Amino acid sequence: QVQLVDTGGGSVQAGGSLRLSCASSGNTDSMYCMAWFRQAPGKERERVAHIWIRSGATFYADSVKGRFTISQGNAKNMLYLQMHSLKPEDTAMYYCAATSGTCGVSSSYGYWGQGTQVTVSS
Repeated sequence: QVQLVDTGGGSVQAGGSLRLSCASSGNTDSMYCMAWFRQAPGKERERVAHIWIRSGATFYADSVKGRFTISQGNAKNMLYLQMHSLKPEDTAMYYCAATSGTCGVSSSYGYWGQGTQVTVSS
């Protein structure tokens, strides 16, 4: 089992920045990738970024490329999402997630944080 706790959300104005954090515990050695997802009301869940734990290679959705950065802490039990140049359309509940399966397949993520709300006002 893997436990994830995500924090750091809040309310900012457009153009502002936020950093989300995710603390992991449990059997994390079995995980292959970690990711940040978001879901806005009435919209489908979107995988905004993921990172291969061993290599550190990253993937970003086009909607956040160049504005968001996913990274791991030195101890590898922390995951971050640094968000810059935030837009109102970034408003959503953000979740960290982990998988021991295929990183690029959203349905493979079986472990989830409880979510942290990000609200961007215009």
